[in-house]
Amino acid sequence: MGIDADVVLYMKTPPDAATLESLIDRLEDPVTALVRRDSLFKKLGLTEGEVQTREQVVKVLVKHKALLQRPIVATAKHAIVGRPKERVRKLLSGS
Repeated sequence: MGIDADVVLYMKTPPDAATLESLIDRLEDPVTALVRRDSLFKKLGLTEGEVQTREQVVKVLVKHKALLQRPIVATAKHAIVGRPKERVRKLLSGS
């Protein structure tokens, strides 16, 4: 799309609590969408009740960076989970 972007490799540079709070402030999705519910989620023994609030999501993601849903696409005013990829195009085109 010809847009300059900063790519953050979240495993090498995991977001801290302040960065997650900033993303959540702009997030168009429910805060719960930031947490992957994969085999690691199950292995850690986490439950849905532990990732329902903003505070819970930040706490879990700071502690377990691999659970961050991706990609997260953020602009100055908005942030989304970039799935399906058509959402990314819509966000970046301003539609």
